[in-house]
Amino acid sequence: MLELKLFILLVVANGAPIVARKLLGSLSACPLDAGRCLPDGQPLFGDSKTARGIIAALLATVAAGLLLGLSLHIGLTIGAFAMLGDLLSSFIKRRLRKPPGTRFIGLDQVPESLLPLLVLQSQLHLQWTQVAVLVTAFVAFDLLMSRLLYRLQIRKNPH
Repeated sequence: MLELKLFILLVVANGAPIVARKLLGSLSACPLDAGRCLPDGQPLFGDSKTARGIIAALLATVAAGLLLGLSLHIGLTIGAFAMLGDLLSSFIKRRLRKPPGTRFIGLDQVPESLLPLLVLQSQLHLQWTQVAVLVTAFVAFDLLMSRLLYRLQIRKNPH
């Protein structure tokens, strides 16, 4: 049952910024990197990584965690480290000169699911197999849901 709750929190953390963008449009959509570029000429993260998205992920994940009977700490940790993993992915993609929205299977899903699980692994007594199954399930779910959300015009790209 814990694995299902963690999976739900990973989905909520990573879906909340997309829902916030759909609901709020350009309202409060200030890029985290404020348009700054590194010496390679590429943005730090890109325009799609916003404070609004981070806040939405944290609030939604904490709320979902509490509704699932988990502590505030677990919800906050999943939300924060999922977003940190997402920022890491964006940072790497910009260094590889991939434009925002570019599909990069694995890099788009693994850091944002693996990082929070690794941070909570010892506290929640998660086995490596449980972590591996959760990350694999998240990758598969993300790939399937991305297409559906694109067709529903909730996501900008089909990936």
